Amino acid sequence: MKNTADLYIRVSTDEQADKGYSQRNQEEMLRKYCNNNSIIIRNIIYEDHSAKSFNRPSWKNFLNELKQKRGSISLVLFTKWDRFSRNAGDAYQMISQLRSLGVEPQAIEQPLDLSIPENKMMLAFYLAAPEVENDRRALNVFYGMRRAKKEGRYMGLAPTGYVNKTDEYGKKYIAPKQPDANIIKWVFQILSKETYNTEQIWKSAKNKGLICSKNAFWQLIRNPLYCGKIFLPAFKDEESRFVKGQHESIITEKLFYEVQDVLDGRGRKYRAKIETLDEFPFRGLLHCPECEKKLTGSKSKGRNRYYAYYHCYDGCKHRVNADKINSTIFKDLNSFIPKINNKELIKKTLLSYYTSNYSGDLEDEAQSNILTQIKEYENRISYCRDLMATRQIEPSDYREMKIDYSERITKLEKDLTKTESERMNIESLINHGIENLIKLHYFVENQKVNEIRGYFDSMYPEKTYFSGTAVRTGRRNKFIEYTNLIIKSIDKNKNGTKIDFSTLSRQVGVAGFEPATSCSQSRRDNRATLHPEVHF
Repeated sequence: MKNTADLYIRVSTDEQADKGYSQRNQEEMLRKYCNNNSIIIRNIIYEDHSAKSFNRPSWKNFLNELKQKRGSISLVLFTKWDRFSRNAGDAYQMISQLRSLGVEPQAIEQPLDLSIPENKMMLAFYLAAPEVENDRRALNVFYGMRRAKKEGRYMGLAPTGYVNKTDEYGKKYIAPKQPDANIIKWVFQILSKETYNTEQIWKSAKNKGLICSKNAFWQLIRNPLYCGKIFLPAFKDEESRFVKGQHESIITEKLFYEVQDVLDGRGRKYRAKIETLDEFPFRGLLHCPECEKKLTGSKSKGRNRYYAYYHCYDGCKHRVNADKINSTIFKDLNSFIPKINNKELIKKTLLSYYTSNYSGDLEDEAQSNILTQIKEYENRISYCRDLMATRQIEPSDYREMKIDYSERITKLEKDLTKTESERMNIESLINHGIENLIKLHYFVENQKVNEIRGYFDSMYPEKTYFSGTAVRTGRRNKFIEYTNLIIKSIDKNKNGTKIDFSTLSRQVGVAGFEPATSCSQSRRDNRATLHPEVHF
């Protein structure tokens, strides 16, 4: 039995192309060694797995067989010690285990008589060298990937909505993949409106063709990659941060942060399902006039049929007949949403009035204030760091203050992003608003409920109630109100003379459809200049 051996032949995936490590080459060398030394070959074990640990399928089967058939072999042969293991600690334990089973491991190209104590020093070298090589290679890969992330390159398999590509110079990158990218953009737009249940949006996205599990969907809507940012984790003295990616973004930063605000507050607000029953098209959109919670809907069984009601919950007994509310809201929408016959004239009128009356000074001032605050908090962090360096404060105190100031800076950066995004091309904004008004009029006229629900919060920006006879709300969409006024002025001025809109700002924006206090009245009067709120 002393001359019976099993041959262990191992390659890892990345070594397959290396002829010196090929399975055929190893087998040829081991067979030749056995023939020259009169060793009987019992079995040949092939392995295609990393040597970082002994959690290898073929090796585990080999050990189980040794335990069941003790004494069947006396040797396990391999070409070099790095074929056996690349982890010195694991290797010593495995050698002891094999010896307890009566098997001696041996590398034919690096033979060692382990009964001689001094040879254990050579064994340590043979085992440590490949481990050091592995660690160095892993470190080089880590630094290379980190450098790529700092430059804004996404590394790895493309996430949902993107596809891996290679340019003509061999440089790899990710690009939006259609139609997934458009579906993801739609998901963020719907989520930002805070109208529908997140799980229902996921189901609707799947119906549109997005292949994504529920868990992956939650990771997707939290991933800043889609707004063009890549997360760089903390390492040593470098702090974690976001860097601007080189890839094309699917959504804007403003939209991403709006969705994060919605998700962070998801436990505090009821959001309806995206699929609604015909009897309750406005469920989850109206507020209870008694407790201000959002109304839900259900049916009650009468003597001969079921009756539909919008009602409150959690102890509040408020409820109203659903048919009464539905007809009143559709009547209100029909009177509120304008029919646009001459969209080019309305566009030109809005643009002309905006250009002659609107000034961006307030936005410039707001931006300046935000940048000043960010600079102040950065200076505070720097000052605290100096205090810690001179041992005037404890490191734990510095960390707490740094976390607090960093969170404030992050919030201010979000506000800055929103401010910058709002300063978009006004002509494009007005065009977009008019086109959406045309669609909205069609939806209301044909009572397309699901489409109307998506615009509801834009039409009624503040809480909306049903008083028993009419719709009550704090204010309506300013853009629609201005458009209505322009259409009325055009209809009154059929002779083609120039329309005077000098009093337009005094006609709109003073008070909403609810009684206003003197304070709220003043605020509305001050912001009465034309600044379209086209949140469609």
